[in-house]
Amino acid sequence: MALFGTQPPYVNPAIPFSGIIQGGLQEGLQITIHGVVQSFADRFVVNFQTGFSGNDIAFHFNPRFEDGGYVVCNTKQKGHWGPEERKMQMPFQKEVPFELCFLVQRSEFQVMVNKNFFVQYPHRVPYQLVDTIAVSGALQLSFITFQPQGIRPFHQPPMTQTVIHTVHSASGQMFRTPGIQPVVYPSMSYPMPLFTSIPHGLYPSKSIIISGTVLPDAKRFHINLRSGMDIAFHLNPRFNEKTVVRNTQINNSWGPEERNLPGNMPFTRGQSFSLWILCEVQSFKVAVNGQHLCEYHHRLKNLPGINGLEVAGDILLTHVQT
Repeated sequence: MALFGTQPPYVNPAIPFSGIIQGGLQEGLQITIHGVVQSFADRFVVNFQTGFSGNDIAFHFNPRFEDGGYVVCNTKQKGHWGPEERKMQMPFQKEVPFELCFLVQRSEFQVMVNKNFFVQYPHRVPYQLVDTIAVSGALQLSFITFQPQGIRPFHQPPMTQTVIHTVHSASGQMFRTPGIQPVVYPSMSYPMPLFTSIPHGLYPSKSIIISGTVLPDAKRFHINLRSGMDIAFHLNPRFNEKTVVRNTQINNSWGPEERNLPGNMPFTRGQSFSLWILCEVQSFKVAVNGQHLCEYHHRLKNLPGINGLEVAGDILLTHVQT
């Protein structure tokens, strides 16, 4: 299987949503949807299809909350549905955030919900025909992320194929924590502070996604992208100062701070957030809750050497994807 690059995520897409899958589906590609089902929902749909017309859908995944809840899976070819496959189980709860993962295997799709295997769906048409993902129904989405198997550093057994990072808490205790983000989910949070690797370091188009909730009495928190002992990018929201400080530390010496923001402080005490750092050739671009925050030009130029992530401070950390 050829290596292929990581597609940037779709951030806070409006529903109904249709988006291109760059390069189409390939074996080993994992597509993860993060969102929450609204209280009035009766169903929602995820379609892997050819183009935007909806006439050719390789995999139709359709949770329905009626009759105790069940999930319909099907395929549509040239406008005609095939026989339904129903799983009489409902893994989603209304108003509770979820993580829904689709892993493309040679002979089937494998579906995980909140890290638990749910169903597999054998291919009825060649998966290589799929170039579009469409989502509709009564739900809100935070991210749709794409991760090729070829760049994953570690694997769970074949049924899940989820990225695993080794994460250390401040006490030195070791945790094995999923690298594919668990979105804001009450029973799931990372140990703080978090120290973990960025597999293969940074490169242009590489994304890092972090979500969490700011503590009600928060003073500050920080995210550091590290190159050895140096800090290539220090992102430091400070609530008492109502700003986000950016900087670089080389040989234990800080450079000049950058503090200007295009708008108001994007983080709020007691509120959840989703942060996306995109590495480009000349700079980092940062978005918070889908809105551009800042651009920070690289002061350390060796991008592959930037291979460590640190998160610390006054937040509950619920989502990390490197």
